[in-house]
Amino acid sequence: MTYPSVAVTVDLAVLTVRAGALSVLLVERGEEPFLGRWALPGGFVRPDEDLPRAAERELAEETGLPRGLVHLEQLASYGTPGRDPRQRVVTVCYLALAPDLPAPHAGTDAADARWFPVAEAHELAFDHDRLLADAVERARAKLEYSPLATTFCPEEFTVAELRRVYEAVWGTPLDPRNFHRKVTGAAGFLEPTGATTTRDGGRPAQVFRRGPATSLHPPLLR
Repeated sequence: MTYPSVAVTVDLAVLTVRAGALSVLLVERGEEPFLGRWALPGGFVRPDEDLPRAAERELAEETGLPRGLVHLEQLASYGTPGRDPRQRVVTVCYLALAPDLPAPHAGTDAADARWFPVAEAHELAFDHDRLLADAVERARAKLEYSPLATTFCPEEFTVAELRRVYEAVWGTPLDPRNFHRKVTGAAGFLEPTGATTTRDGGRPAQVFRRGPATSLHPPLLR
């Protein structure tokens, strides 16, 4: 039997918290199709590489962000006919999360690369509006049941800094006392370092690091 040719790409929804806002990394396309439009970074999978390696390569090539700096997980696959005007293309989207990342630089086939607040990222090339919406919802949902929020924090952080991550990702203010009670009461979520800091202002605050838990009990529901 003969089968129609189908190309495979990887796209990356790279999210971080910058200036108190959930932000996404976008690249300005430097070639057709969609010349000049903003899009998620990504590209075609090479014949000699698997999907995770392709995702890591594209992240480094198109943004200049080094490998191993971000949490990377597969989000979903998208294959609607016509999503790419060049040919039938199936893409595998990866969700990448990290603390406040440095300013990126555009790769060889991109005209520019910038961080955008998620609320301002729209009318993207291809079907990337859908990919980004799915990535944001995955991140928001995972903050309820996993310690993923600590991925947006430095290695050591205060509860107030962690709360600001939740507020940025969920897009809503949280009661400080109630939040403190919940996160410190979730088994294995946080580990105190024994240090305190005044960088939040006011009285000295305890400094924590991520604990050994892989899921939150009880969960922090939106």
